[in-house]
Amino acid sequence: MLVTDGLVVEREGAVVWCVLDRPPLNVLEPGLIGALGETFAELARDRSVRAAVLTGHGRAFTAGMDVRVLGAQDVAGAKRLITALHAAIEAVHHAPFPVIAALNGACLGAGLELALACDLRVAVTAARLGLPEVRVGVPSVIEAALLPLLVGPGRAAELLLSGEAIAAAQALEWGLVNRVVAPERLRDAVEELLGKILAGGPEAIRLQKELMIAWRYADLRTAVRYGINAFASAYATGEPAEGARAFLEKRAPRFENAP
Repeated sequence: MLVTDGLVVEREGAVVWCVLDRPPLNVLEPGLIGALGETFAELARDRSVRAAVLTGHGRAFTAGMDVRVLGAQDVAGAKRLITALHAAIEAVHHAPFPVIAALNGACLGAGLELALACDLRVAVTAARLGLPEVRVGVPSVIEAALLPLLVGPGRAAELLLSGEAIAAAQALEWGLVNRVVAPERLRDAVEELLGKILAGGPEAIRLQKELMIAWRYADLRTAVRYGINAFASAYATGEPAEGARAFLEKRAPRFENAP
């Protein structure tokens, strides 16, 4: 276990759990932002990591940026702060392995932007999700740009312009989260998703994650071309041959480097 600047990092086999630990609301400030970015940059270099989970300690995932930090900025400082925050969240977004956000409570502002950068989101029933920045005089920016891709432009506009938070059940209905569970079921639900991910070919999952990121930045024609290249690249790994053999022999595949 590694504990640094409000971030607890624990390895469990091929999975890394990263826990935001700045009670009571795990608000983000420069130290925690830096620790988050550095941690994911380091994990990205470790090919034995097959998935990561981001969650919070206590009653919140994170309530967003520390308002005292926000209030202390001038124009130049604000640009440095938001650039550093984007770099950290982008490290999560571009991780070469799947990242699951386990939303154990409130997920607001920059916290929602962090969750949007993850590939899957599991929320507890009491979680509330929102982007309240306009209520403290700033727009929602950086990875908030991912929101319309998930919920559509109309619903995204409602969240962005009203600053209101929505309940987990509504977030599920809108497609903002993948699962809503009772608090005591959160870890089980996350581990169930992890099990499904780890059952796939390790290299195929990495190729799929790379492709998912590329699609977000590409037009349709380019996205299809990326997919063709990724499909061909999979055959350099040996996983398609083993997958086909396993299917024909009616057994689970034995992928190299799988747990």
